[in-house]
Amino acid sequence: MKKFLLATATAGLIAGAMAPAHAEYQTAHRGGTMRIVAHSAAGTVDPMINYTLQYWQIYQGLYDGLMAFKKAPGADGFNKVPDLAEAAPVVSNDGKTYTFTLRKGIKFSNGADLTVKDVVASLQRIFKVSSPTAGGFYSVIVGADKCLAEAATCTLDGGVVADEAAGTVTINLTRPDAEFLDKLALPHAVILPADSPTADVGSAPLPGTGAYMISAYDPNKGMTMVRNPNFKVWSEEAQPDGYPDTIQYDFGLTDEAQVTAVENGEADWMFDQPPTDRLGEIGTKFQTQVFLTPLTAWWYAPMNTNLAPFDNIKARQAVNFALDRNALVNLFGGPVLASPVCQVLPPGFPGHVDYCPYTKDPGAKWSAPDLEKAKQLVEESGTKGQKVTIIAEDTAVSKSIGTYMQSVLTDIGWDVDVKPISSNIQFTYIQNTNNKVQISISQWYQDYPAASDFLNILFGCASFTPGSDSSINIAGFCDKGIQAKMDQALALGVTDPDGANKIWAEVDKAVTDAAPMAALFTPKHIDFVSKRVGNFQFNSQFYWMVSQSWVQ
Repeated sequence: MKKFLLATATAGLIAGAMAPAHAEYQTAHRGGTMRIVAHSAAGTVDPMINYTLQYWQIYQGLYDGLMAFKKAPGADGFNKVPDLAEAAPVVSNDGKTYTFTLRKGIKFSNGADLTVKDVVASLQRIFKVSSPTAGGFYSVIVGADKCLAEAATCTLDGGVVADEAAGTVTINLTRPDAEFLDKLALPHAVILPADSPTADVGSAPLPGTGAYMISAYDPNKGMTMVRNPNFKVWSEEAQPDGYPDTIQYDFGLTDEAQVTAVENGEADWMFDQPPTDRLGEIGTKFQTQVFLTPLTAWWYAPMNTNLAPFDNIKARQAVNFALDRNALVNLFGGPVLASPVCQVLPPGFPGHVDYCPYTKDPGAKWSAPDLEKAKQLVEESGTKGQKVTIIAEDTAVSKSIGTYMQSVLTDIGWDVDVKPISSNIQFTYIQNTNNKVQISISQWYQDYPAASDFLNILFGCASFTPGSDSSINIAGFCDKGIQAKMDQALALGVTDPDGANKIWAEVDKAVTDAAPMAALFTPKHIDFVSKRVGNFQFNSQFYWMVSQSWVQ
């Protein structure tokens, strides 16, 4: 997933102590208003379309799917548990059929009963609204091919079958998919009322089944979440009750203003990372209110492989050789908070094997840029002197990276501009081929812990949709040979995950060599909270569990 507004950091920051693994609900801590702040909204509030950490994080208390990632701290949050389904599905037909029994007595926040009809309509809606993962995650469902070809008439005929009398929903796949339950646990597969609009709802919140509901949303001002009056806990692991009565999310504060607000107790948490010039201050004066966590994520610069000059592999490789990744790490805040990388898969991720061909001494790790090699490749590509525009977010770090890249790419032979645009639209803008973006600065944070979530989603042929704001393969990269290896790994993962990860390592190397992007660095995450906040818990899947902290 895309982390929407990101980050700066610095060496020397001290992390606060972690909270207990789980706190029992206490009457003394229930109630009050949690106040959180961000520089801007994250676009549409539609959970089947929005693809940002900023909203995926809050969707956890608003919506439910048949499955969920466990609401627990640390890596335990990567585990999947039944949510709206009574139990894990019955799997049959050689791994191609999943039968779920729906829980009884669950209501949406508007008072309507949840039924199997809502499940069927919601899975159809993924395609009708052209969810950015429809072709990547859910195309394995029988009937998805017709839905992808003509979304408006999507029925998933033969793919999703409801039995109202038995209260079951059966999902049939065209092939086994080892990651299918992970995909059902993501916000793009939440269950909504069957009569939900089949188009992006924009700023109009949809009813959900979670502990909270959105009572007001203005992307220019803020979002208010209050308790869902129809909610009753059916699974502490999947959808626990929350502590605050209200969660108020305000937009429009600069990162500097957010830090000051948290320090003064006027806000309880800031989404954007604290700017470099404030980190020493919060790391000393507010040490117990700071939490630092390693992430399975990366910053990268996707290059349009279908547009000059980056339709030439030598031009793309030139960018990779030219970048001083230590300089980029320092722009983010220093080696305590980021590490240079050359490849797609983050360290410690399934399928990761250290690999770096774009350095002075090619091998396992990045050591230094090679500007002479980069200049030579620009000459050989025949693109020297061409105009290049870098699209960055209008945040401090993204703009500084854009300015740095402008200097480097100019030095190796191109005529380069940098264009920062609003973080509220940059992510969709760089995906749409109509905008003719040559190179941009973006980030990716895992949807779930599988190599395919980086490689197949970001660089797979099915993830490229020309003319769409939801084309997550920003580079427009489609290599049939590499895709065949991805498909092989996906198939093998059903029976032999270790063998599949060995293939993913080969794919990682092949994609890195093809250079549809320049890998920049992997980050760590800083959470800065007010002294009112208790029971801070960081979930490896969706980060800080907002509703599981208390403010009184």
